[in-house]
Amino acid sequence: MKRFISKGYKPKSFKLPQARNTFHTWMLARLPRNDQLTLTQGNVYILPSRAGWAMLATLIVLLIAAINYQLNLGYLLTFLLAGSAAASMVVGHGNLRGLQLSLTHSGTQGGCFAHAPCPVQLKLHNARPSRRWGIGLALRDAVRTRSEGHSWTWVDVPEQGDAAVQLSFVPTQRGQQELPAITILTRYPLGAFRVWALWRPASKVWVYPAPETHAPPLPAASPEAGGRSSAQVRSGEDFDGVRAYQNGDPLKLVVWKKAAQSFAAGSHQLVSRDRPFAHHHRLWLDVRHTGLADHEARLSRLTAWVLMAQQQGRTWGLRLPGGQEIAPGSGAQHATRCLEALAAS
Repeated sequence: MKRFISKGYKPKSFKLPQARNTFHTWMLARLPRNDQLTLTQGNVYILPSRAGWAMLATLIVLLIAAINYQLNLGYLLTFLLAGSAAASMVVGHGNLRGLQLSLTHSGTQGGCFAHAPCPVQLKLHNARPSRRWGIGLALRDAVRTRSEGHSWTWVDVPEQGDAAVQLSFVPTQRGQQELPAITILTRYPLGAFRVWALWRPASKVWVYPAPETHAPPLPAASPEAGGRSSAQVRSGEDFDGVRAYQNGDPLKLVVWKKAAQSFAAGSHQLVSRDRPFAHHHRLWLDVRHTGLADHEARLSRLTAWVLMAQQQGRTWGLRLPGGQEIAPGSGAQHATRCLEALAAS
């Protein structure tokens, strides 16, 4: 023993938090993934809470005192409190049993950005004719990293009705990721028992690169082969037709006659003349134009440019590292496609 101590030997100590995390990891691995969950006796767990253990210690002290002094009222009080605790265990378990949960919206619709809150919207359905009280929901990652009072969302589910709950988590990496596990908890009615269940949603979320905070302006549009120069077009009044008005169009390009007809019909949509050079000059968001060496920094700048181009109503194409190219387009679907490509790069 002295030889071990002289060499600096230290016996391994048992760490309760580490063992608890290992147990929860093993427990989560056994749960199937599903976007809908019905709580039954097979997936609802119950254990005494801290208040429940304190209540048990108090009951033991009361029972010893009643036996020692032969107090009939002491027996009555002890067994009355013990019966109340046992009844609360049954009521608390029934408060969760039969509850139906479904995932109504997550980052799968539109995605979210790294290092920013990603919303997860849930619906709780109660089919029984009595209200369910004090239902708490939280993402498991938030429960492990934050204090209990700030990570839980509490709601009462009305009788034969629904309740909507929105949770959020902050992803740290880009790419398509699985949603974290969700914990459902109640301590109703006395707080002596902790009744909980675990849920692993099956949906995945696209996490886009975090956009650069102060990104430079969009690069200039480059002329395509065979296209006429913008100087030739600006010198005359040559137009190809009309198109929907885009933010930044000069007022002289607006077709005011069609605008008056649109206002008279109750619509507020403007129409602009379309010049030929708009079809021969394309805005390309090229990774080589970012001027950055770090890969993640280049993706962040391209993400900011995609958001700028969408807000300005521009038509743009995207060129990514490795020769991947997305043809020019516009609109929300085109922006989503570009952001997903950036997330997967």
